[in-house]
Amino acid sequence: MKRSITLKDIALHFNVSISTVSKALNDSHDISIALKAKIKEYARSNNYRPNPYARNLRKKDNRTIGVVIPNILNYFFAQVFSGIEKVANENGYNLISCISNESLAKEKNTIEILERGLVSGLLISLSEGTEKSGDYEHLKSFADNGIPIVMFDRVTDLVACDKVIIDDFNGAFEATTHLIRTGCKNIAIISPLDNLNIGKQRLKGYLTALEKNGLPPNPNLIIKIFEEELFEAEVRALLTRNRVDGILGLEEFSAINAMKIAMSLGYEIPEDLSIIGFTNGQLPQYVSPRITSVSQHGKFIGEQATHKLIQRIENNKEDSMEEFSTQKLKTSLVIRESTKPLNF
Repeated sequence: MKRSITLKDIALHFNVSISTVSKALNDSHDISIALKAKIKEYARSNNYRPNPYARNLRKKDNRTIGVVIPNILNYFFAQVFSGIEKVANENGYNLISCISNESLAKEKNTIEILERGLVSGLLISLSEGTEKSGDYEHLKSFADNGIPIVMFDRVTDLVACDKVIIDDFNGAFEATTHLIRTGCKNIAIISPLDNLNIGKQRLKGYLTALEKNGLPPNPNLIIKIFEEELFEAEVRALLTRNRVDGILGLEEFSAINAMKIAMSLGYEIPEDLSIIGFTNGQLPQYVSPRITSVSQHGKFIGEQATHKLIQRIENNKEDSMEEFSTQKLKTSLVIRESTKPLNF
């Protein structure tokens, strides 16, 4: 079934802003009689149906932000939510928080509910199911209704909106380079994120670091894990069948569990094997030895994404079509005991 025409569709047809279309349909004196007539006729002939939610936005009755995250057990997303909540509270906005549990179906259902006038804007990090399927129609529909969206961390270029991401490529590049500088020559990468663009970017960073340092990539040291229950078997096979002196885990549990398995096999950390993991959460700081981590600055990402969204919401009434932007934030490497010192 063909989707209903939206304010955005009408605006694009006449090359005007969404607010101009809205004013014309509401018979505003700010719009010329001729343009109003054309817009009204086009809307009528294309079966445009007003969205009651959009009217609430114009009246600014709704100061609620929807937040959709893929996994609440991930410490990174807990950090992000902390930043979101801080900025929302400072600006007088309430939050409706939802968890997609990495499911496209659940993400779609959540977006459909939030679209019914519950929120004035949306913050979202895509589920694994959504990225794997490449189905973003539910988000395009949400944006087409004039509801501002800001994506963070896991994003897609196929939806026109603002985005806040980290530099995943350079995060992995710098981590791999650090392992090389400490003497590692056989560096494995463990990725449970290969269905996600962030995982692909981190893999590229790892491979580029090897290339720039004259180390040929070894396919046997690139471990992509698609089923959680296979993690231990895959890592044990990696460490028993190959010579490995460094591991880059693409999220914190990969690094922590890999270290645990390596130690059970008799590896000394970091003398025999150095380990770095993404996400500078609580666990890497309290295991022994403490794990060197790529900090993604989750709280700051949440703050920046929320600032962007509130700015969009507050400017929603203005007759402007400001271009969408993508803000890329740097990571930082937190050195701990799981890697050798640089002067080793």
